[in-house]
Parts: sequence; C-alpha cells; structure tokens
Amino acid sequence: MVARLDELNGAAWIRGNRDRWQRGERDDMPPGEDLQTALVSVVEALGPDLIARLAELPTKHREGDVLFCHGAPNTDMDSFLPDAADADDALLAGVDAQTIVFGHTHLPVDRRHDGIHLVNPGSVGLPFDGDPRAHWAVLHDDGRAEPRRVSYDIEAAIAGLHERYPGAPWIGGTTARLRRASFTGE
Repeated sequence: MVARLDELNGAAWIRGNRDRWQRGERDDMPPGEDLQTALVSVVEALGPDLIARLAELPTKHREGDVLFCHGAPNTDMDSFLPDAADADDALLAGVDAQTIVFGHTHLPVDRRHDGIHLVNPGSVGLPFDGDPRAHWAVLHDDGRAEPRRVSYDIEAAIAGLHERYPGAPWIGGTTARLRRASFTGE
C-alpha cells in the first residue's frame, strides 16, 4: 500500500497515532491484548526503515485556509464526532483555518463549529458507521465537501489479512469490524 501511495505525485502525508505507536511512543495507547499484538505484527511486517519514515511525517498539512490533521489540530488522539461536543472548543483553540479535514474516529463528519467547517470523510479501509464501503471526500473550491463511497471486496481484504498474518490472534476482531463497519461487536 505504501508503494502505491508513493506513486501519487504531490500527495501530502500526515502522521497518525498508529504511526507514532509503531515507533514506540505508546504512552496513550489503549490497553488490550489484540491491539498490542496487532501492533507488533504490523511493526514486524513494515520493518524499521518504513516505521521510522512514517513516524517522522508531519502532524499537520495546510493548503490555504484548509488544515489537514489526523485527529484535531493539536492532537492525534482526540477528535471531532458527528455531533457537536463540549470538547470541540478546546480542540479548536488557536485555529485560524476555515476548514479542518481530519480522521481518527473512522466516522464521517461534515458540520460547522463557530464558523469552522469540520470534515472527516470516514475511513477508506475500516469505517465505523455501519457502511462497509471505502469512504473519501472531494473538497470543492467553494468549500463544499462531497462524500464518496466505493464498494470493494471485503472478503478479499480479509483473506489478505489471513495470508499476511496467519494465525494472528487479533484477526477475528479486525475481520468482525470490517464486516460490520463498526468498532463494536465481534
């Protein structure tokens, strides 16, 4: 996947919490054996050079009045939800962008808070809103976010996980989340 992304000329990459955890910065990593063993499996598969490269990515990218970040402008662990929350003001403190495009929650968001347009397309590979299609969005010049969803062969993706990580104890939870497009339920 990284090789394919490398082929995208002019693409801006930003670091997320997993990129940081893979490098060993795990003080804020939630407990859970599946999460820990999955992380170890991925670190082994990616290798030290790619782990270091991903950990060094910037945490934000700005293009004009649009700020791209993983969770919120100053954190990769907290984020905005589909509905307004009390924490939104703190997450937006000091932000001067008109639009923030983010991820982290795997949930689509397209709303405004104090004049700032908050956009989360959802997730390409592991959406949590009950719709298993890959989620992405187009930002138009007028500021409008156009959500898009594309079906893909989830069973082929699951077979690829089993092939790459045979017998891994965490695969059951991951495949359940892929099929349900939900973080909960196994």
